[in-house]
Amino acid sequence: MNSVSYEFAGQPAPAGGFFLGESPAMQEVFRLIERVGPTEGSVLLTGESGSGKELAARSIHECSARSGGPFVAINCGAVPPGLIEAELFGYENGTGAARAHAGVFERAQGGTLLLDEVTELPLDMQTRLLRVLETRKFYRAGASTELKCDVRVIAATNRCPLQAVQSGHLREDLLYRLAVFPVEMPPLRTRGGDVELLAEHFLAELNAQARTQKRLSALARMTLKQHSWPGNVRELRNCIERAYILGDAVLDLTPLLPGAARDGNSASDAERLSIRVGSRIHDMERSLIEATLDYFKGNKRRAADALGCSLKTLYNKLNGYSQNQECAQP
Repeated sequence: MNSVSYEFAGQPAPAGGFFLGESPAMQEVFRLIERVGPTEGSVLLTGESGSGKELAARSIHECSARSGGPFVAINCGAVPPGLIEAELFGYENGTGAARAHAGVFERAQGGTLLLDEVTELPLDMQTRLLRVLETRKFYRAGASTELKCDVRVIAATNRCPLQAVQSGHLREDLLYRLAVFPVEMPPLRTRGGDVELLAEHFLAELNAQARTQKRLSALARMTLKQHSWPGNVRELRNCIERAYILGDAVLDLTPLLPGAARDGNSASDAERLSIRVGSRIHDMERSLIEATLDYFKGNKRRAADALGCSLKTLYNKLNGYSQNQECAQP
């Protein structure tokens, strides 16, 4: 399988493997990042946990004029409410602390700041954040001197932003300020052949580190396609690493995935295709294509991704079946 990596503004994408992809969904992400990277526009990254929002933010940073500055990330949902002000803006001596502390806005000066899970910020901090974004100035806690803010802010969330506004978790005016350029990260289950591409990449990294030559079994490759990967790329990477540690020359994944098929029979009826032994290859291929189209409700692009072929190839196959059927009619 050919590996396709993307280069942003002439610079390699960050290490980690997420930006290996041939699927249309990932090609669109690459295009958006390349467009917004060189600008100073605020970016809001949305998508499920583990889908690669931080890697996308790092890529935006790397293809910007700020790439020589720091990239700082903070998970807003992981900081207790009583400490979030200090983590964001820092504090001075005399506020109960032995020494002054620089917050993430100061540490990211001249670079990029990722506010991950921004919808988890307390509403009073959202009000203050909005003011900082508009004035480009802020105060440390306990300070009387205002500091300038030379930071590009990228925000990320695994919530639907509009639902977060409706539920009162996110200020509407802050959403408009953050989402100048929204980018949605696709879940791994929609990326078709990228799953196997990424798995091979992660395994190649492990082999290179330990100078081994372990490989995936045929059953492991089938499992890659059957599993829905609710944890997305993060889950896939962890699964490959566990399989590498536990396996010898040939790796199996089914013992590591509770929902995976140990014998290939745990898929639903809609996901299985029975083919009689002795069937012609042409007939088997046609049955597989038609069953895949039925499964994806006629969506040819998704079917092509799942089958591991181009959309043009799928159309050629379908046109061939149609022509053969017309020739067979009396």
